[in-house]
Amino acid sequence: MIYFRSDYSQGAHPHILDALIRTNEEHTDGYALDPHSEHAAQMIKDMIGRQDCEVYMMVGGTPANVITIASALKPFEAVVALKSGHIYLHECGGVEASGHRVLTVDGKDGKLTPESIEQAWGEFEDDHTVIPKMAYISNSTESGTIYTKAELEALSRACKERNMYLYMDGARLGAALTCEDNDMTIRDIARLVDAFYIGGTKNGTLLGEAVVVFDDYINDHYRWMIKQNCGMLAKGRLIGVQFEALLEGGEDSLFYQIARHENAMARMLREGIAEAGYSFDGSSKTNQIFPIFPEPLVRDLEKDFFFYDWAPYKDGQRVVRLVTSWGTTEEDVQAFLKALKK
Repeated sequence: MIYFRSDYSQGAHPHILDALIRTNEEHTDGYALDPHSEHAAQMIKDMIGRQDCEVYMMVGGTPANVITIASALKPFEAVVALKSGHIYLHECGGVEASGHRVLTVDGKDGKLTPESIEQAWGEFEDDHTVIPKMAYISNSTESGTIYTKAELEALSRACKERNMYLYMDGARLGAALTCEDNDMTIRDIARLVDAFYIGGTKNGTLLGEAVVVFDDYINDHYRWMIKQNCGMLAKGRLIGVQFEALLEGGEDSLFYQIARHENAMARMLREGIAEAGYSFDGSSKTNQIFPIFPEPLVRDLEKDFFFYDWAPYKDGQRVVRLVTSWGTTEEDVQAFLKALKK
């Protein structure tokens, strides 16, 4: 079976696993108060060109999202997200369980827009309705698309005009930053958002994300929020060690190398599928692609390939999702493309 189901179905990249083995017998303080976590946090501050922030090592994307949103919002405040947003569709009501509504709005090509912000405010009346206080976005998005710098700048302005926080889910941030159409750096992101996270789980680590928070209100007692929400890993150094290995080397770091590889394998898949005569749902240029296949072909492919049967399309066709990872090989891609021609 060849896997295109997700970008975290394998373990850690060998270089990261080596770092974990090399430091395995060290004794350090727990709960991410160790030298590795502190060094990784400083590496991130240097990487984004900001020292006026706090960096938190988190076990995964859902606690990163839930805890950051809960830390930012008062009980009567809400977060705005697309109907396709991860916090709305795929986090089992985690944000709502923290006592905050997710206000869903329409977007464009998987992206939130200034118009989306106004749509949310169009439903606000008075003290009988929750206040839209935060905008949630993903980069790359759940559709595999990315935000341009101009789009993020416009969204940032729209949030500031409404006194809202802007929070970016960076589970696949590496794929976004190394996308062929990207015109934005991580320093641009740090300038334009109030909080974001750098995804490790979907970019070569065993587990872990690094949440970066710039706003003092969100940072206030954030570690208490992590603990209360069961997100504080006792052996916190395990995440710090991985981010040290992931980020060493700046623009040539493993973080970017893995993301470039993921995108390159997806591009090879995308071009081969297009050459075989099939179309796509959406315009993803990152490591998630959404080809449209006849249902009999989908069932045949499922015998040898593990992927996401995403959604029905029309006329007996289905949209599937193919995701490439650090471990995807050219042989994997060629095997899939060969199977299309049977």
